[in-house]
Amino acid sequence: MNALIYLHNAVFDGLEKADWLLPTLARFLFAALFVLYFWVSGLTKLGDGILGLFSPSFNAYAQIFPRAMEAAEYDISNFTIFHTLVVLAGTYAEFILPLLIVIGLMTRLAALGMIGFIAVQTLTDLYGHDIINQPKALGAWFDKIPDSIIMDQRALWIFLLLVIVFKGAGPVSVDKVIANNTAPRSEP
Repeated sequence: MNALIYLHNAVFDGLEKADWLLPTLARFLFAALFVLYFWVSGLTKLGDGILGLFSPSFNAYAQIFPRAMEAAEYDISNFTIFHTLVVLAGTYAEFILPLLIVIGLMTRLAALGMIGFIAVQTLTDLYGHDIINQPKALGAWFDKIPDSIIMDQRALWIFLLLVIVFKGAGPVSVDKVIANNTAPRSEP
């Protein structure tokens, strides 16, 4: 029995000391699961041509301000510069924040930004797209159904990002290269 306990402790103590493992896996999973999701979503918000970067599409307003679009009878000309700036900021965030996480640059701040983005996305879905009144999509914790859009999936998204916030980017990242090149060097 002691040999089994020793083996257990040796294996799991080693894993506990592998500080590089969790942040590396978290960034890998973020890249594998979410980068294309957010980039494709961002693409739906861009207008036509190269100037579409500065002129959001109809879809952008409909996704971000669904109730305001309905109130404006789906006429974008009724929106203010404030609406346009919010749409552009959200669109740029969908491209920039995931990229920063994947390459590991300002990773903790980018992960915090993504958590904020997901919070706003969730509130827009709940109240703007009326998911609050769709129990199946809203879901519940501690039930037998683990695939609701809001309560289950978004909680896991945020947990994955919290690993990055608390653990950093890991060894294979621009953050690590910068830290290694700016660390004070001791002279012999």
